Amino acid sequence: MFEMPSFVQILDFIGTFAFAISGIRLASAKSFDWFGAYVVGLATAIGGGTIRDLLLDVTPAWMQDPMYLLCTASAMLFVILFRQILIHLNNTFFLFDTIGLALFTVVGATKSIDLGYSFWVAIIMGSITGAAGGVLRDVFINEIPLIFRKEIYAMACVIGGIAYWLCSLMGMEAYLAQIICGVTVFVVRIIAVKYEVTLPILKGEPE
Repeated sequence: MFEMPSFVQILDFIGTFAFAISGIRLASAKSFDWFGAYVVGLATAIGGGTIRDLLLDVTPAWMQDPMYLLCTASAMLFVILFRQILIHLNNTFFLFDTIGLALFTVVGATKSIDLGYSFWVAIIMGSITGAAGGVLRDVFINEIPLIFRKEIYAMACVIGGIAYWLCSLMGMEAYLAQIICGVTVFVVRIIAVKYEVTLPILKGEPE
């Protein structure tokens, strides 16, 4: 019997598509072949969720549902068909990466809560789900991972997770808390990049 996907599952698939595009887009900029670009896109899309599920001691989601592989294939086709348009849009990578970051933070936090973990664990798992795939992507394309640079990236996930927790404390409906969590991550990331808000740099030696 066909079952309608839940709200979180829909967010998960949209996030998978968005993150896969961000990975494939960067791989194309490095002149990867189609297979290499697909692998980078897949690693970006499922990397964070795989680490999360292993830590939560459950079977990784992509091993139970081929939709993650199909979403990545759809993202690959999308990039191939609209390559010229995407190339001319300089903020394409940033937009899809930010969408994926926001949606995956919601998915990771929600899954942790559903499994009975505390909110502090959910915040960490949301951050891992959102940011870890990007780390794998950057390693695969031989770049310093974005999470280790000055830009606000994983911290946006943490702030979104805290917003989720506060909404829960106020007794807000789960889907509203999830929407606020995702919007918070998205807005924090946008503001941080637009206004060049960064974390302090840890310096090894005094000036």
